Amino acid sequence: MLKKGGKMGTKISEFFEHIEPSCIRKADIVFSQRQSQNPTENIKAINVAIGNVSLPTHPAMLKRFLNPKDENLIKGTWRYTQAEGIDEINDAFKNIIRSFLKPECKPNLYSLVDTGGSHIMRLVMLGVCGKSSSGEKPLLVLDPVYTNYVSIGGELGVNVISVNRNLMPDGVFSEVSIDYLENLIEMYKPGGMLIIPYDNPSGTLTTQKQINEYAKICMKHNMFLISDEAYRGLYYVDGIDYAPSIWNISEQDVKGIESAGIRISIETLSKVFNACGLRMGALVTDNKLFFEQARAANTTYLCPSAIDQYIGGALAHESMSDLQNWVKTLREYYKKILKNLYTNFKKLDPNIIVTQPQASIYSIVDVRNIVKPGFDMDDFVMYCANDGFVEVSGQKLTLLVAPARGFYKNQNIYANTQARIACVVSESEMELVPYLFVELIRQYEQKRLMGLKASNL
Repeated sequence: MLKKGGKMGTKISEFFEHIEPSCIRKADIVFSQRQSQNPTENIKAINVAIGNVSLPTHPAMLKRFLNPKDENLIKGTWRYTQAEGIDEINDAFKNIIRSFLKPECKPNLYSLVDTGGSHIMRLVMLGVCGKSSSGEKPLLVLDPVYTNYVSIGGELGVNVISVNRNLMPDGVFSEVSIDYLENLIEMYKPGGMLIIPYDNPSGTLTTQKQINEYAKICMKHNMFLISDEAYRGLYYVDGIDYAPSIWNISEQDVKGIESAGIRISIETLSKVFNACGLRMGALVTDNKLFFEQARAANTTYLCPSAIDQYIGGALAHESMSDLQNWVKTLREYYKKILKNLYTNFKKLDPNIIVTQPQASIYSIVDVRNIVKPGFDMDDFVMYCANDGFVEVSGQKLTLLVAPARGFYKNQNIYANTQARIACVVSESEMELVPYLFVELIRQYEQKRLMGLKASNL
């Protein structure tokens, strides 16, 4: 379990008193404590709990980092930039978006940048939602949802309501019922609906047709349509000509969309451009007032890193074909990794439920069919971080995964047996993930059941 520090004389806030680390970070914190307390144990952790991409970043950004040309940066004059970020980095995000649009889609885009996509999530929720105490304008999401939305909602006092999706025995998530969705909207009157077209954590692909339907619903109910497009272009199904996106909704698809001003996308360089540590995200909208007020709200935080803006700004000058080819290469890479992950799990134990992702870089694994009653994935993850290891070719290894319960806003009967795996380590390490997972499950279950038996004596 996570070890906390000693008591302090001055009482901390109720929020601090009850906050726990994110489900994607907790295992890493606990394993770090294990290492510091047992420095001679010599165990390596393969960390697939967090989507911390290990591939090299885009060469244009790397070139800027290694050989900067900006005179102020070179001589050490590192001043604040505009609150919304310099023009070049905003042009970079717009260039990325426009490189994947249908010819007839030419949205008028307003953009501001901040320190990573998570800060953008916070800003969007401030602009779209009301306080939970008022009961007004909650955020509507599809369960399971990226854990940060629920966490940030809690920090801001924003109510998050969700539409259930269940992982079926065949490894596919159930579809969203449009009728149920509309009933929820009429009941709770949300300020906006969040979609993640290349879904984290489920790996589900939201088609352009579905996005268009969501846009119609949002227009009908005077809601913002918010799209987290961190994994734009990472889809693994055939027959797609243009990457599904809220910016690929044409006037012919949804009448009035160009003047409605309901679209907001959350952008980042972390995933598709392999720059998680760069911390550069953007809020992009077709609503001028929303942009202006988002900028006003963000002046409190002065500006994001000028150095990171400069590095990311390199993508403003990349051609459409370069950006498309870059994403195509990543798509082929992740498709292979995800397919091998599924195949290797099924070879080890056909009874494990494993998703076959259509998009993004994650897989959900469900052990409901191979464990005994009372199994808890959170506890298993802590076992792996605190105690467990498997010896492979003379090396002691453990595995860090993210317990899926942290991705569910609603109670889900299968959340306790599910984990999310991020395909972010090297290919050779990804090959080890299924074996380590299955072996550690067997270890854990043996110890757990022996403990239960002993307690009943």
